[in-house]
Amino acid sequence: MEAAFVGAGTTVDKGENARLSSFVGAIAIADLVKTTLGPKGMDKILQRISEHDQSISVTNDGATILKSVNIDNAAAKVLVDIAKVQDDEVGDGTTSVAVLCGELLREAEDLINQRIHPQTIAEGWRLARKAARDALDASTRDNSADDAKFREDLLTIARTTLSSKLLTYDKDYFANLAVDAVMRLRGSNNLDHIQVLKKAGGHLRDSYLEEGFLLDKKIGVGQPKRIENAKILLANTSMDTDKIKIYGSRVRVDSLNKVAEIEEAEKQRMRQKCDKIMSHGCNVFINRQLIYNLPESIFTENGIMAIEHADFDGIERLAAVTGGEVVSTFDRPDLVTMGECDIIEEVMIGEDKVIRLGGCKSGEACSIVLRGASSHVLDEAERSLHDALCILTATVKDPRIICGGGCTEVLMAQAIDRQVEATPGKKALAMASFARALRQLPAIVADNGGYDSAELVTQLRAAHAAGKNTHGLDMYNGTIGDMLELGVAEAYKSKLCVLLSASEAAEMILRVDDIIKCAPRARQEGY
Repeated sequence: MEAAFVGAGTTVDKGENARLSSFVGAIAIADLVKTTLGPKGMDKILQRISEHDQSISVTNDGATILKSVNIDNAAAKVLVDIAKVQDDEVGDGTTSVAVLCGELLREAEDLINQRIHPQTIAEGWRLARKAARDALDASTRDNSADDAKFREDLLTIARTTLSSKLLTYDKDYFANLAVDAVMRLRGSNNLDHIQVLKKAGGHLRDSYLEEGFLLDKKIGVGQPKRIENAKILLANTSMDTDKIKIYGSRVRVDSLNKVAEIEEAEKQRMRQKCDKIMSHGCNVFINRQLIYNLPESIFTENGIMAIEHADFDGIERLAAVTGGEVVSTFDRPDLVTMGECDIIEEVMIGEDKVIRLGGCKSGEACSIVLRGASSHVLDEAERSLHDALCILTATVKDPRIICGGGCTEVLMAQAIDRQVEATPGKKALAMASFARALRQLPAIVADNGGYDSAELVTQLRAAHAAGKNTHGLDMYNGTIGDMLELGVAEAYKSKLCVLLSASEAAEMILRVDDIIKCAPRARQEGY
C-alpha cells in the first residue's frame, strides 16, 4: 500500500517483521557482550581492518566493545547508545545495562507470541520498575557522615569494580590508588585534575600516584631544569617566524640584501612578541604550539623555562590545575591570570624524562603513572582505572551504596513477585517477565564463571526468601555468601541507572511497529 505514495529508495517494514527485526538486532548485541559480565567474564579482541590502521585492543569493557562495532540495525543502535550514556554518566555498568535490556526484550518476545499487546507489556513493566526501584531504595546504606567508614565503602566499591577488569589481581593496590586520587578532589569531582600517564615497561604493580601534575614534554635547550615558586604563562599562539600567510602571495626583490632585510624584520617582530611575553613577569612559558629556535634562544638568555607543544587537552588541564588562563595575545598583562605552582622540575620515569609540577594552585591535582608490559595492557589498565575513578566520583556525589554479587537483582525480582500476586490482568504476566529478566543477570554471571547457574540462583532465591537480604554470589568459591562479609558493594547510582535506562530502552523498542528506511534526497540538477 505504501508503495503508492513513498518515493523510490524508501522501504517500510511493518508489524511482525519490524518487531522481529528490532528484537533480533537488540538481543544479538546483548549476547555479544554477555560473556564479559562479572568477575570471571571473558575479554574480546577488537581488530581494525582499515587499510591504514590494523591495530588491536583487548578489553572486556562493554561500552568500548559496543562503540567499536559497526551496526546497521536500528534497535541495536539504541543498546549501543544506552551503554555510551551509562559510561558517560556513571562509568560502570555498561555491560549490565545492555544485557538487561536484551533479556527484557527476550521476555517480551515470548509474551507477544502469547498474543499480549505491547502496550499492556509496557504498562506492566512500568509497575515492575516502580516496585524494583522502591526495593532498591530500601536496600541502600549511607556512611558518608563517618569519614573512616565512607573511605572503606569507597575502597569496597573500587575493588568490586576492578574485580571484573584486567586489574583484578592487584585490585587492592589500585583501589587504594583510585580512592586516594578521588579524595584529593575534595568533592569538586573534576576528573581533569587526575591525569593518567601511561609508560610501557615494568609491571602493573609498579604504577603509583604522584602528588602533582606530570607533563610528558621536554624543556627547551639550555633552560633551567628546576624552578621554584613558578609563575606560569599559558598560551596558544604561534611562535614560528611571522611569515606572510596569504595563500599564493609572492615577494619580489632585486637583491639578497633585501631578502636579509625581510628576514631581519621577521626576527624583529618575534623579538617584540617575546618582550611582550616576558613583560608579564613569568618565569615559565608553556605554549600549545611549537616554539622555534629564535624565541627559544631569547627565553634561554632571560632564564625562562619554555615548554612547547603542550597539546590542547594538556593546556586546558594545566589551566584548571594551576589556576591560570590560556591567552593568545599579550598586549594587556594586567588582564592576564597566570598559573602558579611551588616547583617545576624534570623527573625520570623508567627511561623517560617528564616535567613535574608540584604544589599546584588548585591543590587537587595528581597524576597516576601506569606501568605495564605492553601498550595493549596499558590501554586496558587505563580503561579499568577510568571506570573506577568515574564510579568513585559518582559515589562521592551520591554516597548511598548497595550489595553487589547479584544480591540486589534477586531482591528487586522478589519485590516484583510479591506485587504480581496482588495485580489483576495481563499486566501481571509482564511484571513476572521483568522479574525473570532481572534474575537472568546473576545467572549469566554464574555461567561466565563456569558454575551451575540454575543451582546458584535457586539457592540465592531461597536465601532471600528466608530473610537473608544481603546474600549474593561468591564467584571465587562457587557458592552464595553474605556480601557485607565478602566486601562486595556497588554504587546505588550505577544500579539505578542500569535499571531505568535498560527498561526505558526496552520499552521504546517494544513499542515499534514500523521501520521506515529512507534514501537521502537526491540533489537536483542545476544546484
